[in-house]
Formats: sequence, structure tokens, C-alpha cells
Amino acid sequence: MANNRHLHISSKENKDTGFGTNANNQGGRSVNKDGTMNVRREGVDRFTKLSIFQAMLTMPLWKFIVVILAFYFSISLVFAGIYFIIGLDQLQGMMDGSMWNHFKEVFYFSTQTFTTLGYGRINPVGDAANIISSLEALTGFLSFAIATGLIYGRFAKPDSYLVFSENALISPFHGHTALMFRLVQYKEKHALTDVEIVITLGMTVNEDGKQVYKFYRLDLERSKIDSLAMNWTIVHPIDEKSPLHGFTEDDMKNSDIELYVLVRGFDEIFSSTVQKRTSYTYNEILFHKKFVPMYHDSEDGRTTILELHKLNDFVDVSIKKIN
Repeated sequence: MANNRHLHISSKENKDTGFGTNANNQGGRSVNKDGTMNVRREGVDRFTKLSIFQAMLTMPLWKFIVVILAFYFSISLVFAGIYFIIGLDQLQGMMDGSMWNHFKEVFYFSTQTFTTLGYGRINPVGDAANIISSLEALTGFLSFAIATGLIYGRFAKPDSYLVFSENALISPFHGHTALMFRLVQYKEKHALTDVEIVITLGMTVNEDGKQVYKFYRLDLERSKIDSLAMNWTIVHPIDEKSPLHGFTEDDMKNSDIELYVLVRGFDEIFSSTVQKRTSYTYNEILFHKKFVPMYHDSEDGRTTILELHKLNDFVDVSIKKIN
């Protein structure tokens, strides 16, 4: 029912988000909640797609630390094995003991050489050991240079520090209804300026007997603000001009609706533009709900208290008619 009635909205449709128009070939949502694209690329070998530097910059911090430590101990272990293969007589200063004690001493010597620390009790005396230790020291220099670049890249990378509400709501708005969700910046003393938002609605429509995926740019009550110091409730009025006019929950499900959200702003600390993406599918859009306020005055009335834990809080409301 709802699919056919929106074909006349030509001025707002066909906003290309980078996804195709064949709805039958898309699996699940197009944009994940964290803003990443829900697309898996196939057709080329794994090494062509692999980007170690990008992977190290984007992986979770705990994985990054594990990879760094695993590489450090692994490469030290490899060189320790090489020292064992060429013979312990190539190393001077080894203490008497069991094979296990010898292995520990060689491993510690390997870690000291890799970091160019070198305490001095054990040192190479043969040509083979000197060549291997020189290569290990060079490997250490290069490895720490790369690790330094990765650490700097991770910690110096600008971030919007934005978080979105888990659900979008259909709420009363000026005698009609509106689609709403909200966002907030969670870092203390970190405000974005010149913040703008673009919302694109993706949905299937029946066009000449075929199911086609169409895109509509949604008009917003306010699409740009000068500074994001508080939370921001994004409002799309559902009036006669809205692609969602007259939609019910079943219409949204049958149309496979997804909202693509893109927020951009200028970060004064990093002096650069940052952005954040997310999406809402039809099962994350709730009817007859309304967000509760998430801020109040302090006891002395001099400060505004922003309650981040209330970002997703809403209450039920009674809507007699969905316009």
C-alpha cells in the first residue's frame, strides 16, 4: 500500500548513498549501528584486500596491544631460536645451567638486542652471532619506528565522540507526528562547531511491477547548528511532503525502511572536520513514544547537568491519529 503512493515525490528521491537499486540483492542492513558499511567484498584474493596499516589503526585498542606484544615476543623468540641453531659457543658470558636456563638467557639476550638495550653480560663473539644480532637490531629499529607511527596515528586521529540513541521514535509534533532520534557528544569539554546532519531514507517501492530500492532526502526541522554543547534531537516532521506520510509500522516493515544518518562537524581541538555515521532499520523505529529530557539545572542553578545515561530513555504517549 505505502510503496505505490510515494512515486510522485521526485524532487527528494534517488539520492545516491552508494548502494544499488536492486532491493532483492541486499542482505540485512546497509549501514551498521557503529557507522561501518555492512558490505563484504569478494572476487579478489585476501592479500589484495589486506591493509595491515589500516587494520592496525582501526582495530580495538585491546587487540592492538595484544598484536604489538605478540609480535615483540614472537620475533624475539625467532631470533633466540636462530642463536640456538648457530650454537651457544657464538655467545660469550653464558652461565652454566640446564638447557632451559640457557634458553631463557638467550631469549633475554634476544629481547635486549631487539630493543638495542644490551646490558652487556652476554655478547656475540662469532661472525654468525654478530651478523644475526645486527639484523635483529635493525629489525628492532624498523619495528619500533612503525609501532611509533601506528600509536601516533591511533591517538592523534580525530574522533567525533558522538553517540546516537538506540531507537528512532514516532512522536507527537506540533499537532502532527515526527520521526525523532537524538545524539550527544560524550567527551567532557569537547564541543563540535558548525555541525550539520543529513538523513537519507532508503525503502523499496513498487515500480512497474518490480521492487526497486529508492532513496529520499528527509527534510529536517533543523539540519545545522553552530555548536553542539548539549544533546540534539533530530526531527523530521511527517507532513504531506514527507515520504513517510501515512506510514504504519507494517508499511515500514514491508518497505524494508532504513535511515542513513551522516553527521559532520568541526573539531576545534584537532582543527579538522570529523564525521559519524549510523542507521536505523524499521524494527528500530518505535511508534507512540517520546524522549524524556536528559538535562536539568544544578542545585545552585549555575550549571546545566547533562545526563548521558538518559539518552535512550523514552515514555509511551497516546497518538490518536498518525498523520
